[in-house]
Amino acid sequence: MPIATVNPATGETLKTFDELTPDGIERCLAAADAAFRRYRTTGFAERARLLESAADLLERDQEDIARTMTTEMGKPITAARAEVAKCVKAMRWYAAHAERLLADEHPADADVQDAGAARARVHYRPLGPVLAVMPWNFPLWQVVRFAAPALMAGNVGLLKHASNVPQTALYLEELFRRAGYPEGVFQTLLIGYRAVEGVLRDGRVAAATLTGSEPAGRSVASIAGDEVKKTVLELGGSDPYVVMPSADVEKAAAVAVTARTQNNGQSCIAAKRFIVHTDVYDVFEERFTAGMAALAVGDPMDESTDVGPLASEAGRDGLAELVEDALRQGATVLCGGRRPEGREERGWFYEPTVLTGITPAMRIHQEETFGPVATLYRVADLDEAVKVANDTYFGLSSNVWTRDEADVQRFVRDLEAGGVYINGMTASHPALPFGGVKRSGYGRELSGHGIREFCNATTVWQAAS
Repeated sequence: MPIATVNPATGETLKTFDELTPDGIERCLAAADAAFRRYRTTGFAERARLLESAADLLERDQEDIARTMTTEMGKPITAARAEVAKCVKAMRWYAAHAERLLADEHPADADVQDAGAARARVHYRPLGPVLAVMPWNFPLWQVVRFAAPALMAGNVGLLKHASNVPQTALYLEELFRRAGYPEGVFQTLLIGYRAVEGVLRDGRVAAATLTGSEPAGRSVASIAGDEVKKTVLELGGSDPYVVMPSADVEKAAAVAVTARTQNNGQSCIAAKRFIVHTDVYDVFEERFTAGMAALAVGDPMDESTDVGPLASEAGRDGLAELVEDALRQGATVLCGGRRPEGREERGWFYEPTVLTGITPAMRIHQEETFGPVATLYRVADLDEAVKVANDTYFGLSSNVWTRDEADVQRFVRDLEAGGVYINGMTASHPALPFGGVKRSGYGRELSGHGIREFCNATTVWQAAS
């Protein structure tokens, strides 16, 4: 895949970029190694000052970088601005809290003495250069939620971004440089996927994090495993959105529209499978379908647009194939189900779609729908709701709508997911751990759990003098 900015609203190639040569990659790796040896000795106050400076610059650049993201991957401009604001918030949060999150831990005196020590503590130290393989769907946020904690921990970053968002990737390197970070602390590598293995196997790279597809995660994990290097993986999701009889059905249906179509439906944590108790199913179906059908599809630079194009032609065509497979096997379209006609013909658009009559034989029952397509399931009771929700090899997040505390406790106990959001849609926040189970990956980003993923938890044992 060429490294290029291709406007998904028009299909026009706007700018292409050359890949780094082997010599160029070597220079970046050498710079990262040298930078880490110096940067790891800085204190939290200096790291926080640098990260706050980056946040200030990003805040001032909001409109420009938002328009770049929209041009490169098609998210509505209002969503792009919100993504920038979220990144600024996360930077400031880690600048304020990293020192506390990585403070030395002191075991109880009795436990230490039982271990034969006069004093002992756990000290968190950075690992080194971390390779971040990042996706295009949240081209700023995905990187910042890795970079902010990693840099505050004293690590340095090597970014291999998706090939269709090169200008956003280069902006990030420039941002950290403008903020005053030493040379080599954060670098963008304009490389294709074939070059990733060589970078990951290089002895100067300490670890890797990847957000992306399951095949990409398997590849990076297998290479890192062969090299015995730490990895964090955030892969796909097919998140359930469960609505029970005690729920506020009107609100659940309204939020469901946003939960499914956020970022043009191209989000791992977007709700995708809507599992509704039979007692409230008919009302939910009517409200949800009407809400999906009313969304404005069009130019993502238009402030009134709700849903823009998918990021690539292949992505749009793959989504259409899932829908067509379901229809061939008996699914019913309640709205959408095709490319919109008219002014969007040149771009990679797809109508907001609701399908019912889904069976396990259909690909869409298991495969992730990365676009504005929702599947509706009618269930008879709580047991069936849990069974259908868990009938996926993904386990990223989940949403449950109920006012019954017994329902809440059952879903929290039994849903196979990295998060359970009650009466609201899934969203990531710097104070809360984020990640999944099953084929959605392993490890956690954000919060104290995320910042410690790329630290060496060092036991310091000291005998009595």
